[in-house]
Amino acid sequence: MAQLIETLDKLLWGWPLIITLLGTHIFMTVRTGFVQKEVFRAIRLSVTKEEGSKGDVSQFGALTAALSSTIGTGNIIGVGTAITMGGPGAVFWMWVTGLLGMATKYAETLIACRYRVRSEDGSIIGGAMYALERGLHMKWLGIVFAFLASVCAFGIGNMVQANAVSVNIQENFSVSPWLVALLLSILTGVVIVGGIASIAKLTEKLVPLMAGLYIFGCIAILIMNHETVLPAFISILTGALHPESIAGGMGGYALSVTLRYGFARGLFSNESGMGSAPLVACAAKTKNPKRQALVSMTGTFWDTVVICLLTGTVLVSCMIQNPESMNLVNGAALSSSAFGLIPYIGKPILIFGLITFAFSTILGWYYYGERSAVYLFGEKVIRIYRILWIIGVAVGAMVQIDIVWNLADLLNGLMAVPNMIAVLLLSGEIALLTKRYAGSHIEDEDHTEIPLIHNSTTGVIHSLKSNRQK
Repeated sequence: MAQLIETLDKLLWGWPLIITLLGTHIFMTVRTGFVQKEVFRAIRLSVTKEEGSKGDVSQFGALTAALSSTIGTGNIIGVGTAITMGGPGAVFWMWVTGLLGMATKYAETLIACRYRVRSEDGSIIGGAMYALERGLHMKWLGIVFAFLASVCAFGIGNMVQANAVSVNIQENFSVSPWLVALLLSILTGVVIVGGIASIAKLTEKLVPLMAGLYIFGCIAILIMNHETVLPAFISILTGALHPESIAGGMGGYALSVTLRYGFARGLFSNESGMGSAPLVACAAKTKNPKRQALVSMTGTFWDTVVICLLTGTVLVSCMIQNPESMNLVNGAALSSSAFGLIPYIGKPILIFGLITFAFSTILGWYYYGERSAVYLFGEKVIRIYRILWIIGVAVGAMVQIDIVWNLADLLNGLMAVPNMIAVLLLSGEIALLTKRYAGSHIEDEDHTEIPLIHNSTTGVIHSLKSNRQK
């Protein structure tokens, strides 16, 4: 099974998907008139309160909930893995996925908010499945996306993250995995039982703290390695297009491998094109879809353009500063070696970052998976999904699950396909809405009513069965 998943993963993450992702990012950048130029305005909007807007949580709450799932082990271990497997040039391609992927994150959030609905319990839900169903009348593809998202969540957002927490606590504090599994399961259950309101309330405080401490640690290392920062940038740029001749004495890499790991780990980190972040963005209180789409776009900016670039520069500079670290073939070991340079507080910052990043990812991805499961089976599935989620956390914390990393990569790629179809086929509407809410009009109220879906308690699967019986 492990060999089969690894083979399928390599096939999926070959040139076809790389070109499709990069092509979508470039196309949406052009189609939206280079929406990335509005990033600083979007940052301002993300911390601006709105009165009288429709939604369940604040825009900042929705953003931090989404960031809680994107700022995770991919920012630390994922970047290290990309470098050890694809060379320093992989950092550049990760950064490219972030810079260009901001347009795709904007586009997928815009259509998700445009076609969001209100369920019978009063909550607002949306995502690629509703854009596919209501915008393109492709309910079958919406079902495919929802199924992949609800299953994918157990890989990328559950067991992988729980395992990262367990391994770090076990290695640094000699705590039994069984105890870690118990405590982590209890903490997860306490938070997710309150739904998006509870998750957003925690992430609003946790995300700025954990990201701020991690960025502080990265800057401290770069100051200590100031002599190798410029050579690190040169190695990253050189390795991006000519990986076979990297400066600094590092070994050569095939361009296809550098691209593969750069794009795969970049998507794993910022999730642009996957359609995951819009699942929580749709719950935000917002006046119009463009406003929330801009706010959601800043998540990719912070995650990849800032944090992943900082991490990559830190790791490459340390590899040049300490040539023995070039022999490290494990992303976690490479990160540990780098932060070990900071006396006394380096390792604690890394450990705190890994644990909090992973735990927050568990919370954010729970909501993604739950919303997708609700689309398929209705609100009655929530209790079952919560139980399964907590069990998944416990299992991930107790067992070695190397196979899950490849499975997560595979499901990530599959999940992106229906979402990108929705983005590309609705690109005309995306461009139209972008122009409609241009300039000061983004502050205007959108009077479009959010429709009530009467069969939301039954779910799509039950609805399809009922229609077939009729």
